[in-house]
Amino acid sequence: MVHAFIMVKTAAGKSEGLLAEINGLESVADAHIVAGNYDIIAEVDVPEIYDVLQAVSSSMQGLDGVTNTKTYIAMG
Repeated sequence: MVHAFIMVKTAAGKSEGLLAEINGLESVADAHIVAGNYDIIAEVDVPEIYDVLQAVSSSMQGLDGVTNTKTYIAMG
């Protein structure tokens, strides 16, 4: 199992709506609106490392209002 944290930057005023959409994605275990350089942090649990790419590039980055993402893979 691969555990990753996806930092999501959103367009102004889009964070709350995107939080619901991101939480609804199959691979997302949890997501939160945060203060800082990014607007949402999502935790992803997937079977393989390539599934992280699928979750980010195909699912999250395709959502209207997502402007940037950064992915961190948990090492332990």
